[in-house]
Amino acid sequence: MTTADDKVTESRAFEAQPFQADVAKLLHLMVHSVYADKSVFLRELIANAADACERLRYEGITDPKLLGDDFKPHITLTPDAEAKRLTVEDTASA
Repeated sequence: MTTADDKVTESRAFEAQPFQADVAKLLHLMVHSVYADKSVFLRELIANAADACERLRYEGITDPKLLGDDFKPHITLTPDAEAKRLTVEDTASA
């Protein structure tokens, strides 16, 4: 019978290398399958930016100083044709 005073501890050696290798493989698969289509990748970036704005708005309910005086959530897409770059910026990352 086990009582509240009995404490069982267990320790295991953590091997970081195999885990890191698995994460690297998973990221490689994600980049080359899900995000291979540029429109899917762009939609995902915009969805992540919208989530960040919503989270900031939600956090601002309990801590209004996070939002400042006139909070207007927005997502800005800035194309740079010369550099072949599209910058996605949201209110939460500014």
